Amino acid sequence: MKFKSIIVCAGLLAFSFSQVMNAQGQKKAEPWPVPDNEKCKVNPVKADDATLQLGTSSWSKNCASCHGKTGLGDGVKGRMCKTFPGDFSSADFQAFTDGELFYRTKTGRNEMPSFDKKIPENEIWALVNHMRSFKK
Repeated sequence: MKFKSIIVCAGLLAFSFSQVMNAQGQKKAEPWPVPDNEKCKVNPVKADDATLQLGTSSWSKNCASCHGKTGLGDGVKGRMCKTFPGDFSSADFQAFTDGELFYRTKTGRNEMPSFDKKIPENEIWALVNHMRSFKK
């Protein structure tokens, strides 16, 4: 009976740990609130061939090292982060509004750098269009 209790406790502990840390020992990201006026922003950049190419190019240069080539959070630098960079193909990520994705990319937080002064706004919007291509 005592052995069974130890096994149950170990299982619960492992499950609890998996809810906070991933296999690489990275923490799950904390909630990232976005102001309501930012959430409702509509992407002014049409997802055409030219802007998708811009978004893809900008992703390779600015984002893939952490978020991975296909947005799975498996980039070389991303695996070294304390916090998991996120799976951009997930339904949870894809449920964010374009305004939320734009705001987070522009402002950054913690290990995520701000791109406010590094990438023009139209290019950040093109990145948002590119992020949508990761949808499963």
